[in-house]
Amino acid sequence: MKPVRSAARAMLASIFVVSGAKILVNPDSKVDTARRVTDRVGPLIERTDPRLPAEPRDLVRVKAGVDVLAGLLLATGHLTRPAAAVLAVNLVPTTLAGHSFWSMPKEERSGHQVHFLKNLGLLGGLLLAVADTQGKPGLKYRTTHAVGRSQREVRRAVRTARREAKIAAMSAAAGRKLPG
Repeated sequence: MKPVRSAARAMLASIFVVSGAKILVNPDSKVDTARRVTDRVGPLIERTDPRLPAEPRDLVRVKAGVDVLAGLLLATGHLTRPAAAVLAVNLVPTTLAGHSFWSMPKEERSGHQVHFLKNLGLLGGLLLAVADTQGKPGLKYRTTHAVGRSQREVRRAVRTARREAKIAAMSAAAGRKLPG
C-alpha cells in the first residue's frame, strides 16, 4: 500500500508545487484576484503585528512559498499530515478569492464553477491525507490503549504487593511460633 500512498501524495502535491512556483516567479498575476481576501486580512495582520507582511503582493508571495514548501513535504513523505493540513487551510482563501462563482454574472460562472469544484476535490484529498495514519494506529487509539495498559499494570502491582504483604505476614507469624 505504501507505493500507492506515495504516488497519491505526489500527485496531490504537484499542483501546489507547480502553481506556487509560477506565482513566486510572477506574483503580480494573482494580486488583483487575491485582493478579495487580502483587503480583509491585511488590516488584521497589521493590527496583530506591524512587522508581518500585509501588502497583497507580499501575502501572495508568502502563500505561494508556503504552498511550494508544504507541497514538497507532502510529495516527499515528510510531515505529510501537517503539510496536508497547511495546504488545505491555504486552499480555502484561494478558492474564495478566485472562484466565487455565485457572485459572478451568469456568463462567467461555468468556468469558475468547474475550478471551484476542482478545488473542492483537492480539499477532500487533502483532508484524507490529514486523516491518513499510513496504516498505523492514530494518537487517540494509542493513548487509550496506553492508559488501559497502565491501569492493568497498576492493578497487577497492587495484587502483587498484597500477596507479598500477606506472605510476609504469614512468615512473621510462623517465625514467632518457632522456638528460640
